[in-house]
Parts: sequence; structure tokens; C-alpha cells
Amino acid sequence: MAQIIDGKAISAKVKAQVREEADKLKARGIEIGLAVVIVGNNPASRVYVNNKKKACEEVGFTSYEYALPEETTEQELLDLVNKLNADDKVNGILVQLPLPKQINETAVINAILPEKDVDAFHPENVGHIMIGDFNFLPCTPAGVMELIAETGVDVCGKNCVVIGRSNIVGKPMAMLLLHKNGTVTICHSRTKNLAEICSNADILVAAVGKAKFVTPDMVKEGAVVIDVGMNRNENGKLCGDVDYDACFEKAGYITPVPGGVGPMTIAMLMKNTLTAAKVKNGLM
Repeated sequence: MAQIIDGKAISAKVKAQVREEADKLKARGIEIGLAVVIVGNNPASRVYVNNKKKACEEVGFTSYEYALPEETTEQELLDLVNKLNADDKVNGILVQLPLPKQINETAVINAILPEKDVDAFHPENVGHIMIGDFNFLPCTPAGVMELIAETGVDVCGKNCVVIGRSNIVGKPMAMLLLHKNGTVTICHSRTKNLAEICSNADILVAAVGKAKFVTPDMVKEGAVVIDVGMNRNENGKLCGDVDYDACFEKAGYITPVPGGVGPMTIAMLMKNTLTAAKVKNGLM
């Protein structure tokens, strides 16, 4: 029977550490600011932005919110990003994705200064992650690494399988596991013998975006199972990529949805913003 990896409790611990360091910086006259930009009225995006604002309050950061209308042009958004790049009060800039169809997401990501890119999406930061010389890590994969560390399971030498190859989760997730000396396989929609590959994983990370995609035959007895998915089931209830109830008996450790990876993503965003402030002030 699996032990539940409690993302809420672990994220609270991370935020408490960030708060402690932020208070020390504040005592030295260093304020930390995070600018969050939201374009349009996507309900899920609004929830995420509100959660980020609340987290800023918890850790003692100043939160700057910029809510732009759905019809905002790409140039208007780029002008705002450039303004925030030049603002000394802003240590981190986060543009909430997805953006309306008239705006090129890549152009916006590339416009954010790498040293203020607390999502770690800028190509320069992605390159640093590849070679293992980084200040920032993408928030969700970094949160997953914290969750794995909390289990006490050492990644070194383990068979690690990541289902999903997105630039935001799948690819950087594989890289972080590799940096910890895991033996990593990335699976995706074209993978053959998917169930067989997954069933040999000591650590299985599901980031595929399909409700209850991972079934017990895909889980090795005693494996660490991390569910990055955030889906709705047939009753409209939140669920992950893993069939949680069915896999619970077989896994060694498992994350619930909600309450697993989700809270960690925002905690790691706070950690990245703290890092940005420390780098700017020559403290790293």
C-alpha cells in the first residue's frame, strides 16, 4: 500500500524557508517583487494568478498584478514586459499561459529578461538547465524533485520514466532526473510497449494530460508515482493522469490530485523569485 506524498505540507515547508530568507533580505532593505501578467478571462488562469498572489503574501513578497483585456495586442504585451524588465522593484516576471491566439507565446517568453524569468522558460535558462549550470528551474519539475526527495528515495541509479515531452514539464523533468544520476526514459504518444516500459520504472512521472491514463499494469510494485496531471473526470471532479484508487495498492509512494504537485509548483515559483532577488543583489 502506498504512502501519500503530501504536496500541501511539503510546499508549506518550502514557503516557510523562503519567508525566513525574505525576512532577512528585508532587514537589509531588500524588498522582493513578483509581477504577474494575465491576458483575457480564462477561469483556470485567474485561479492560478490568485493563488500566486496569495503565496506572495505568505512569503512576504510584493505582488504586482497586470490584468489585460482579451483583445490586447502582442505589441501592447511586449511593451508591458519591457517596462517590467526595466523596473527595479520587480525581481520576477511571470506571464500566465495560455495567451489569446493573436499573441505569439514564444515572442513573449523570449522578451522577458533571463534574470527575471522565474518560470525558467527563456531559451537561455533552458540551456543552463541542459548543462546543469542554472539559477532557476521550471517550477513544476523542480517541485516534483522536492516531492521525490521527501520520500527518501535516492534517484541515483534508478529507472525513471517520464510520460510526456512538453517543454514545460516532460523535457526539463527528464533533465533534472538525469542530473541526479537517474536512468531516464521519456515516453510519449508514439512510444511502443508503453505499459511495459512504465512497469519497470522505480520512479514514474505522469505528465500526459489524460485522465486516469496510468493504470496498475503500468506501475511497478513499490514505485514512486508522481502525478502531474490536472484533468476533470466524467463528473467534473479534478483528477490526475494516474488512476489513483486503482494504483494506490501497488505504488510505494503516490501523489494525490489535488494536493500533490500543484502546491509545489507555486512554492517553487516563490523560491525562484527569491533566487532572482539574491542574484540581482550579488548574494549568490
